[in-house]
Amino acid sequence: MAGTSNWRTALHGLTTRGRSFLAAGLTAILCSVLLGQPALLRIGLLLTVLPLASAGLLLRTRYRVASGRRLTPTRTPAGQEARVHLRVDNISRIPTGLLMLEDKVPYVLGPRPRFVLDRVEPHGHREVSYRVRSDLRGRYPLGPLQLRLGDPFGLCELTRSFTAADTLTVIPQVQPLPAIRLSGEWTGYGDSHSRAVALAGEDDAVPREYRHGDDLRRVHWRSTAKYGELMVRREEAPLRSRATVLLDTRAAGHRGSGPASSFEWAVSACASLGLHLLERGYTVRLLTDTGDAVTGLGTGGLGGASAEAAGVLLDTLAMVQTSTGAGLAPAEQVLRMGGEGLVVALLGALDDAQLAELARLRRRTAAAVAVLLDTDSWSLLRGMGTSAGPNGGGNGGRAGNGAVPVDRAERQSQLLREAGWIVLLASSGDTFPALWQRADRLASAGLSSFTATGTAGAAGGATNRATTKDKP
Repeated sequence: MAGTSNWRTALHGLTTRGRSFLAAGLTAILCSVLLGQPALLRIGLLLTVLPLASAGLLLRTRYRVASGRRLTPTRTPAGQEARVHLRVDNISRIPTGLLMLEDKVPYVLGPRPRFVLDRVEPHGHREVSYRVRSDLRGRYPLGPLQLRLGDPFGLCELTRSFTAADTLTVIPQVQPLPAIRLSGEWTGYGDSHSRAVALAGEDDAVPREYRHGDDLRRVHWRSTAKYGELMVRREEAPLRSRATVLLDTRAAGHRGSGPASSFEWAVSACASLGLHLLERGYTVRLLTDTGDAVTGLGTGGLGGASAEAAGVLLDTLAMVQTSTGAGLAPAEQVLRMGGEGLVVALLGALDDAQLAELARLRRRTAAAVAVLLDTDSWSLLRGMGTSAGPNGGGNGGRAGNGAVPVDRAERQSQLLREAGWIVLLASSGDTFPALWQRADRLASAGLSSFTATGTAGAAGGATNRATTKDKP
């Protein structure tokens, strides 16, 4: 039964040339019988036996071939190319014949690559490579590699597949952001708020001189003997730089489609901001409107090292999709339970009631930045049939799209400003690095008026609004 199955597989592997030879041979044999031509019989037998012999030869071939695949890089930004390197090793003692390689690749990455290897010597190897590119985020499987064995006459081909496969992760586009200083970035407690002391650790004891009223149980006798005066332990809790990045993924809150949509702009901005905060030593929490959170991204947290934390962040954003939620209530609940540190919210279209609820969360955070997406500009962009990248191509913003209504966005911006938020209005033509640079001036100009008055009044809102319209 096994032999019959193998021969059936071999016959299915006959190429067009092999099938033609077989059909011509059988026809010649039939004609020789009908016409009584012995010479025609010999020709028919030759044409019939040749493809069958090629199939039998391939069935008896015992090539031992190993393969490997390497991606450079394993994570590539959307719209950029990655290179896939393939290596084929002949680990048998006989040379191979004609080998044809075909790697299985999703259609969004391009056509399937095919290569022809003429001959691989015993214990030799061959290396080939090809490029892939995708404008859409996601995780795409590569492989398994298929190996086609062919005879020298091209009459039969047999396909054998390897089992190993790899995954290419297409991450959002990331842009470097300028370093700015926002108030209330560090959280913690203790006798000192210097970062140098905080780096000592949670359980380290830093001695200081004795002060009237200090608990005598905190006397550090070794330091007392060293300095010749009474010293006490100064217990320090480490000052941690924490940040929460809220990404609005509601499908109803975004406009446009594909890489030029407002959602892709927000995802790209979220990736740029997350990496920027990680590089500055923040412990970052990624939060979506559904309440799902990725916590502990940063030194000592889930990500451990900065590179690992950046990988977790980018892998998460590579797979994030729009949700069917109607509001930000789940995310607001998470922020109420623990919203200390810096909060940056990337928001789509929201009604006034939803924004008012979000604005009240400012009291529980050290600093809050809201990036309001003017989704009407993305709707107009789609109607005009214009394409743009996730971060746009300039800073034209609303001024360049004069027909885009901004009354609703300005009114909602005023609502958040009065609650103490730093508000950045983003349209389809804006770049996130330019908007982030603008937050620096708002923090120094707008937030200083909030601190001076104690509340955010109409005057403070007017100051912020005037600053927002300035070009960086």
